[in-house]
Amino acid sequence: MKAELLEQIRADLRDRYQRLAKAAMDAHAAASDPDSKAEGKYDTRSLEASYLAAGQSRLVDELRETVRLFEAFSPPDVPAGDFIGMGTLVEADIHGETSLFLLAPAAGGMVVHLHGQEVTLLTPASALYQQLLGRSAGDYLEDAGLLVIEVS
Repeated sequence: MKAELLEQIRADLRDRYQRLAKAAMDAHAAASDPDSKAEGKYDTRSLEASYLAAGQSRLVDELRETVRLFEAFSPPDVPAGDFIGMGTLVEADIHGETSLFLLAPAAGGMVVHLHGQEVTLLTPASALYQQLLGRSAGDYLEDAGLLVIEVS
């Protein structure tokens, strides 16, 4: 399942990258379009368009790096009963509901749908990621109300 999950993540990230890159190109074209030139001292269309283009360009750069990280990411196979680390898929019970998490190098908070299940990506910046590190199946995280069911 992890191989399929990673391919889905890569596909979703590439799709997001393509859409965002097109939007950034459109914003850049709008910022440099002669029609967006200010028609008066209070007309800020050109300035707003240039801010938008710059912001979207930064997002494109960040997403390009995320895609690169996932293209190179090869999580280890984790034997049953092993400890949680980068690349681990964790099934957990949180207050009676089952949740799936992938400890990932980037794209924290991204939710991927695979076989009718939602998998949430956690990165090292996440408090839950930090709490899960080094744990194993059967461990209970009281602060999060989370019971680790399975690790793979």
